[in-house]
Amino acid sequence: QVQLVESGGGLVQPGGSLRLSCAASGFTFSWYAMSWYRQAPGKERELVAGITTTGGSSNYADSVKGRFTISRDNAKKTVYLQMNSLKLDDTAVYYCKAERKNGFGPRESWGQGTQVTVSS
Repeated sequence: QVQLVESGGGLVQPGGSLRLSCAASGFTFSWYAMSWYRQAPGKERELVAGITTTGGSSNYADSVKGRFTISRDNAKKTVYLQMNSLKLDDTAVYYCKAERKNGFGPRESWGQGTQVTVSS
C-alpha cells in the first residue's frame, strides 16, 4: 500500500523557519521523483520544489528560490523541505507527491498534506 505522510507543519512568524518531512512506504522510493506542492485558500495547487530520483537535481518555483531547499534520503525513504525566511504568502497546505520514473508500480501518489501558517 503506497503511503506518503507529511509532517513538520505548524504556525511560524514571518522570517521564521520550518522543515517539512514526507515519509514514504509501500513502494520503491528510489524509483520516484519527489515534489512538494502547496495550496492556499482559494488558489490552485502549485509546484513548490521537485527533486530527481537520486537527488542529483532539483527545481524550485521562483517564489521560493533562495529560501526553500528540497532534499531526500533514499535510505530513510524521506523527502524534506527546509523553508527559511518564511513570508505570509507561504501560508498553505503543503503536499508531497511521488512520481514514478523507473521500474513499476503506481504512476503517482499524494500525501494528505500538512498545514503551514505564517502569521505574526
